[in-house]
Amino acid sequence: MRVLLVKTSSMGDVIHTLPALTDAANAIPGIRFDWMVEPSFAEIPVWHPQVERVIPVPLRRWRKEIFAARTRNEWRELRTRLREVKYDMILDAQGLVKSALLACTAQGTRVGLDWGSARESLASLVYQRKCTVNFYQHAVVRMRELFSKALGYSLPATAPVFGLHLDRFRQFAPPEKYVVFLHGTTWASKQWPESYWQQLAKIVSQQGYRIRISGGNPAEVARAERIASACPENVDVMPYLSIAEMAAMLANAEAAIAVDTGFGHLAAAMGVTTVSIYGSTNPDYTSAIGDRSVHLAADFACAPCLSRECTFRQPSEVTPACYIRIPPAKVWETVLSL
Repeated sequence: MRVLLVKTSSMGDVIHTLPALTDAANAIPGIRFDWMVEPSFAEIPVWHPQVERVIPVPLRRWRKEIFAARTRNEWRELRTRLREVKYDMILDAQGLVKSALLACTAQGTRVGLDWGSARESLASLVYQRKCTVNFYQHAVVRMRELFSKALGYSLPATAPVFGLHLDRFRQFAPPEKYVVFLHGTTWASKQWPESYWQQLAKIVSQQGYRIRISGGNPAEVARAERIASACPENVDVMPYLSIAEMAAMLANAEAAIAVDTGFGHLAAAMGVTTVSIYGSTNPDYTSAIGDRSVHLAADFACAPCLSRECTFRQPSEVTPACYIRIPPAKVWETVLSL
């Protein structure tokens, strides 16, 4: 059986889908997946043994260059490529209008979430088979349930298996033990205070570990350098790293400490000791999951607010204010407990 999977972004969403592929492989011997995904995340699906072909789809760039000749040419090339294959199923696991339109470009039975389950209800109009899946549950469980209903097998009661193994990424034996700080995230409200990162860097250094920290854009690199300034002799600010390079760095780490970010999900899925910090977002739905992963959620009046910007206006020692409930000492104690 050959299935075209539509799940283009984000990094966390892509990682959350991997256990569903493992379930499907255990239930349906010989099943193979082609995966449509944003080019920036195309490295991840190939790590799963059931993925045969990755089809990069630069939707984000297309939206910015909707009338450009390059966009029209790439769209035609995509349609031509997809029509070379007749799929047994086209499974839209994203539930958005854009992903539903992508599903329409391929040949096969289109399956997705129904009107009440899809994030954008209009997407359900193009599916030939529709599945009801509770929206208010963790994304990993949601994906596993969707796959089981779409492909016709019982939802396993086992823990999720991501299909990512540390040995795949380990490339060397580091001369010193180190901890990775994963500070970069898209929402300002998800950013743990810089002063806390600096305090944590001092704590980790005093415990005899080095720290590695990187950034995916100039603003994140600048923040990494400010964090490193707290104890520059023990913090390595890494250059920009690809997803595969980040995976290699994480695979050799003693632990990773993360905000709600894609690389935190990757670290947890790989089985790295991971502590994730949650303030504005709800870990019940999107926490990093793994055998050695724990999340710390802010016990604060307005958390989780699900707002991109902190709206708390009373005086506070730190911003966003909710993180005052997750100080550096508590984070490090949690790492040690793992």
